[in-house]
Amino acid sequence: MAGEAPITQAVKWIEDQLVDNPGADRIKLVDEASRRFDLSPLDADFLFRHLAERAKKK
Repeated sequence: MAGEAPITQAVKWIEDQLVDNPGADRIKLVDEASRRFDLSPLDADFLFRHLAERAKKK
């Protein structure tokens, strides 16, 4: 993961968390990822939209 953009790292981290715990609170995951990877508010918004699209595909 070293050298990857923080948003890419955050997406991978959230997806790993959801594999381990599919019922995890997505809002809390985005909040945690935002802090963990020092994301901007725009990046956090992207993560919310990414998770919403992911949920629609299932």
